[in-house]
Amino acid sequence: MKFPRIRSIVAALMLSVLILTTSGCAAKAPGRFDAVQQESSRQKSGQAVVKNATQGSEFNKFFPTTSGGYERVFTQEKKGFAEANLKKDGKVLAQLAISDTSSTSTTAASYSNSTKKIGGYPAKNLGNTKTSILVGKYQVTAISKDPSFTVSDRETWLQKFNLNGLSKLK
Repeated sequence: MKFPRIRSIVAALMLSVLILTTSGCAAKAPGRFDAVQQESSRQKSGQAVVKNATQGSEFNKFFPTTSGGYERVFTQEKKGFAEANLKKDGKVLAQLAISDTSSTSTTAASYSNSTKKIGGYPAKNLGNTKTSILVGKYQVTAISKDPSFTVSDRETWLQKFNLNGLSKLK
C-alpha cells in the first residue's frame, strides 16, 4: 500500500516548520528608537526626580477627606508626586495633587513675588483652571476638570488639605 498523499502532507509540514524556524531566529535590525532608549537608560544625570524627593505615598495622608457626596480617588503615586481625582456623582470635578519641588527649583522661586495667600501660604492661579500653593518645598495644586468647579472651589479644597502637617514633612 502506497501513501503518496501522506508524504506530500508531511513534506509540506516540514517545509513550513523549516521556514518558520529560520525566519523567527533571524536577528532584527535595530529600530530607529533603540539607540535613544539605550542612551537614556544609561544616563543617571538629568533624571526628572532628585534622589532625595519625598515618596508619593507619604503625601496621601495630607489629602482632604471627603464627605457630602464627594469621593477622592487616588490616580497616581510616584516619587515626588501624588494625585487624586475629586468626584461627585461619578463625575471628575477636579484633580488634586502634591508634588515635591526639589527637582524643579524654578517652581518654588515662582512663588516669591506672590501677593495672594491661601491657608497662610503663597498662592497663584495658572490660567483659568489651576490654582497652586507652596507649602515649604511642596506644591499643592487643584485643577478644574469640569467648568462647574470654580476658582473659589479650588481655593476651598486647597484649604482642606492638611497643610500644617505637610509643612512639617521633611
